[in-house]
This record gives sequence, structure tokens and C-alpha cells, in this order.
Amino acid sequence: MRSESLGELLGGVDPGQLRSRLGIPPLERREVWAAADSITIERVLAEAEADRGRPWADALGSLFVRYVRDGDRATYERAVADRQERLTRAVIAAAATEDQRWVDEAADGAVVLCEQSTWSLPAHDDAHARRGFALPDVTAPYLDLGAGEIVAQLAVADRILGVRWDDSWPGLRERIRHEAEVRVFTPFETRDDLWWLGYWREVNNWNPWILGNVVLAAVLLLDDGERVARLLARALDSLDRYVAELPADGAIDEGVAYWWNGAGRMLELLDTVAAVTDGRLDARDIPVVAEVLRFPMRMHLGGEWYVNVADGWARSRGHEPWQLPFRWGSLIGDARVVAWAQASRRHGEPVAGVAGGLPRLVRALVDGAWRDATPLDAPLPAAVWLESVQLSVRRGEAGSAEGLALAAKGGTNDENHNHKDLGSFLVAAGGRPLLVDIGKPTYTAQTFSAERYGIRAMQSGWHNAPAPLGLEQGAGPLFAARVLAAPGGEPGPRNNADAPFELELAGAYPLEEGDSWRRTFRLCAGDAGGPARRIEVADVWSLRDAGPNRVHLVAAGDVEAVGPGAEVEADGHRIRIVALHDGAPVEPLREVWELDDPELVAIWGPRLTRLVYAVPGRSGSLTTLIEELS
Repeated sequence: MRSESLGELLGGVDPGQLRSRLGIPPLERREVWAAADSITIERVLAEAEADRGRPWADALGSLFVRYVRDGDRATYERAVADRQERLTRAVIAAAATEDQRWVDEAADGAVVLCEQSTWSLPAHDDAHARRGFALPDVTAPYLDLGAGEIVAQLAVADRILGVRWDDSWPGLRERIRHEAEVRVFTPFETRDDLWWLGYWREVNNWNPWILGNVVLAAVLLLDDGERVARLLARALDSLDRYVAELPADGAIDEGVAYWWNGAGRMLELLDTVAAVTDGRLDARDIPVVAEVLRFPMRMHLGGEWYVNVADGWARSRGHEPWQLPFRWGSLIGDARVVAWAQASRRHGEPVAGVAGGLPRLVRALVDGAWRDATPLDAPLPAAVWLESVQLSVRRGEAGSAEGLALAAKGGTNDENHNHKDLGSFLVAAGGRPLLVDIGKPTYTAQTFSAERYGIRAMQSGWHNAPAPLGLEQGAGPLFAARVLAAPGGEPGPRNNADAPFELELAGAYPLEEGDSWRRTFRLCAGDAGGPARRIEVADVWSLRDAGPNRVHLVAAGDVEAVGPGAEVEADGHRIRIVALHDGAPVEPLREVWELDDPELVAIWGPRLTRLVYAVPGRSGSLTTLIEELS
């Protein structure tokens, strides 16, 4: 939408009225804060009290330059996150109690962030690439995810505590606006070279994430309605590039983990747009918006566990903003999305966490419907087929995590946050993954460098994929799987939902013309349509060379050899794996990976085990049978 049209919608509207439309209550709205979820407030107050006994975290220059020196980005990021989380707790404590101690604590946090040399994170800042700096270039601030998060947090803090800060901290609000202008608004208005705007390359989750925070901050901090209209027009023009890349089936190739800070951020931005335009720009009836909203619900395996692809993690981190899909499911009238969100609502637990950021925490705190929501059973669709990313998810019966679930994917090796995972699959028993997609370890400088695929977790050899002639899959759009037979499943009609999923995988590897490696996945239905207890994965190949072909399986849990097969157990769930090479059992080689990365340990525990099946020959077959054990 052009800025002139937005100017007409926003023209003549008092900036204070625009801010009030966002539903972020200032401290003076005592009736709102008195009704906020008491359990969450009590948790935040207890944590805030603990904060007061320690100094604010030091985001030192020596931590920032580690990214250039040794690739460590996490230590500096953790220090900045610690500052932000402490500020969030202080703002909520001040709003809940009106105690001047917390007003002062929040002001200290705002000053700490204003005095931080950069709001950009070291892995994103462009000063090293442009000028060879190890430190940020304060004369040309870079607008990244970190800057967007900080400006939105300060804007919401200013909205809530502004009147009290005017009384006891005169000048602070002006300082916040100055830093927001220099670090965010001016770069956003004047720099077309920011790649995530989509003017010269494809976009990913950065686009809606940053845009939503910039627009929220602009509405809350700027008093010039015409400028707000221009900023909003620019944001919507950029967002169009993200929306244009969303497939009709709503799939997110970055996976569920990135949905929260990609498509979910888009929904929050659309909420802001609808609010400030008084409902005259409302996206709830756009079909792709509804399908994108349903994506994480369709990837749910049960409990904390999800189908994960690319850099995503398989387990809920516990601080996802569940109020977001709850609200949007209610808006579009999708009872299953609402039920999925409520499946993570816990009696006696906070409505949201501090780690999700101040804007998301405030939205959850003041949403009475979410506060009063009771836990429901997750819908767990029986069959999902997302053609755009060639991803199939199957289970024996809808609404139940019992039995086995199978997720398998094709696609290309040019996806966002790509791993070489074509033809890979995962198997969950009782909702708990036992044959797994590892996900990402802690990000370092290597992660998004030319050495990315030197990271074990991103290699096809550490996915549940074949290795024809012992080869790794290739990287880039030319390396792709081809669907030979696809099962049905939502979002389309469920015709042939019980049909096998078959892929030609030769195109994923640097093989000769005419080589073939076909993989077929079958979920065998249980008795009377009940939980599935058996999965078959059939590989059939025909190659010009007779190399050392291998098939890999990565297991999480305790793995033991039983006869020619293997058994995997975790959290009381157990499966047996038997592989037949041209009809004869083949015993796998076991390789144990003792994990030392904290992100991987938090999800999988102390180790992963790779089962390696050697299957020589120019042609042949391997049938992998996976059965649930009671």
C-alpha cells in the first residue's frame, strides 16, 4: 500500500490514539494491570528480586570481537540477552507494583541499552565486511534482528513507564528516541542495501521479524503521523516480498523453530497494521495466512516434540509465545489451532516467558482469554503432505501420539538454513523421536560461512539418508529430490493418504547420468485404524559404479544390538530396527557421538548413535523395518 493511502487512513489521528489502539497498557491503567495473570507476575517479581543482587551483564568489546577472532558469537549474545531479560522483568515489576524501585531499575536497563555501542549482533554487523573492523562502526549502525528487538523493547517500556520516567527520569525518553532514530528509523528509511528488505535478494525470517519490531517502535515513539505512514508503507512493501515467497500450503522450509520468529512475526506485524488502521487493513481472510498459521500444528509429534528440519530444534524450548497462535486461531475460527496452542497451556504456569521478549510478554499478560484458557488435547493430524517442500508426516490416527509417527522429506539443498537432508526421515514412538534429525548445534562463525557443511550435524552422512558410493549430498539448487509418488494429506484432500511416499534421490548426489537411488516410505496401519506399529523404508538402487554404498540412521536414546538388528529406547519408548539387504539381514556398524554442545545436549541428552549399513553393489535393495516394542 502506498504511503499516500496509509496517510489517508492515519491522517488526522492523534498519535496517542494510534498508540492506544495497540493494546499495550501504560502503568496508569491500573484496572488492566490488576487483571494481569497473577502467576506470571509473581514469577517475574521473584526473578526481578534476584536480579537486584547482581550487576548488569557486561556486553564487553572483548566478547564482541570474539566473533572475528575465534568464531564465538554466543557469549556476547548471551550477555545482551541477559540485559534485555532483566529490563523486561523490571518493566513488568514496575507496572504490577508501581514501586519506584522497579521504575528506577527499568530506567537503569534502558540506559544500559542506550549506552551499548551497537544494537546489532556481531554475526550480523557489517562493519567487518565494509571496513575491516572487529568492533561495530558507530557512524553507520546496522539494522539487524538484535536492533529490532531492542528498539521494540525500549518502545514498549516507554509506553508503559513513560509518565513515571517523565517525573523521576527527565531526559530518558528523549534519549531513547534519539537512539531509536540513529540506530533504527534513519537506517530503515535510507538504506536500500539491507538485504532482508528483499530489494535485491530473496528474504527469510529476518524480514517480518525486523519489520514488525520497527513498525511497533515507530507507532509508539514517533509523533509525526505522516512519517509513521511512510515507514509503514515501506514495511508493507518489503513484507510483500516475504509473503510472495510463502507457498500456498503454508510450509516454512526453515521449520517450526523458525516459524515463531518468521511467520509468527508476520502475524504480529499484521496485527499491528490492523490495529493502527482501525481494522481497515486486515489480513485474516488471506488464505496463505491461514495455512501458514497451521504449519506448526501440523508438525507436532506430541508433547514437547516436533518434526524438525534444517537448523530447527526438535523440542519446544518452553518459552514460545503460545498466545500468538491462540489469538490468531481464534481470529480465523480454526478450532484446531486454538486447541494446539491450549495444549501447551499449563495450570499454575506463567502465560508467557521473559525470554520471548517484552512485547510478547505484555500481549500475553493482558489477554484475558489466554489467561483463562484451559489445557486441551493437541489435534495431531493423521496425514500431512506439503508439496512445496516435499514433506510428509503420517501417524496411525488423528489426535493420538500413540504408536509410530513417520516424517520424511525431499526438497532441494537450497532451502533456508539448509541441511543436506534430502530423503531423510524421522520416527517417533509415542510422540518421542527415536530416529532423529539432529538439528543445529550452537551457532558460530562457521555456521553461515563457506565451511558450513564441515559441521557434522548438517551433513547428509549424519541424517537418516543413503550415501551412494559413500558420497555426501551436493549443496545448492541443482541437488534435489524428485517425487515419484506422494501420499495425500492436509492441507489438500486426504485422497491416498495411506499411499507410500516415493522419492528419486540420485539428483541429490554428484552421481553419473542415469544412476538411480529410489527410496519408498510406508507407514503400516494398525489394527482397525488404530496406532501404527510398523514402518518400512525401502531403498532400491542402480548405479554405474560399484562403490561402498551406505545407509545411515541416527538414533537418540539407548541403543543396543539385538541379533542382526538394533533396539533404541528413550523415555520409556522403544523400537526395533532390522535391515534386509537383498532379503538377508545386515548388521550395522555403531558409531557413538558423545555430545558436548549445550544446545544438542539439552535436546538429545549426552549422546547420539549412528547406525551404518554397508550395502555394496551396482544394484540392490535395502529394506529397513522399524517396529514399536511394547
